[in-house]
Amino acid sequence: MFNEIVSWIADLGHWAWWTVAVIFVILEIFAPTFFLLWLGISAGIVGLITLIFPSMTWEYQWTFFAIFSVVSLVVARNFFKKNSGTEDNFKLNQRGAQYVGRQFKLMEAIENGRGKIHVDDSQWTVSGPDLPEGTVVRVTGNDGTLLIVEAIN
Repeated sequence: MFNEIVSWIADLGHWAWWTVAVIFVILEIFAPTFFLLWLGISAGIVGLITLIFPSMTWEYQWTFFAIFSVVSLVVARNFFKKNSGTEDNFKLNQRGAQYVGRQFKLMEAIENGRGKIHVDDSQWTVSGPDLPEGTVVRVTGNDGTLLIVEAIN
């Protein structure tokens, strides 16, 4: 029974592998594991090889599929391990840290160490030396929602 099923699938040729490739890609879309994508790509490559060599037996097809799957997973894993991109996003949820180095004009004077600036669409409380309203300041750091500023000469 098993051999009949495998033989029937092998008789479908490259279409069977391309169907498997599409199924893997669709599964990857709905259940993003970043694993099934490489199996789908491997199945697509085996489908292409089967199109070029239609008389290839199912044993070779499955062997190529296994080899391409392992190689693509290892290459992808190593590539994304080296290019993780985490350094670009380390300030993603630290809004105050994103303003460090930017310059703003004081909308309220800093008195007793506290003032306000207008940043994009919101107001932020700032901490720094006493300065008059309208002074241009640079954000040098933050402490939670408090921005630490210094005057720019």
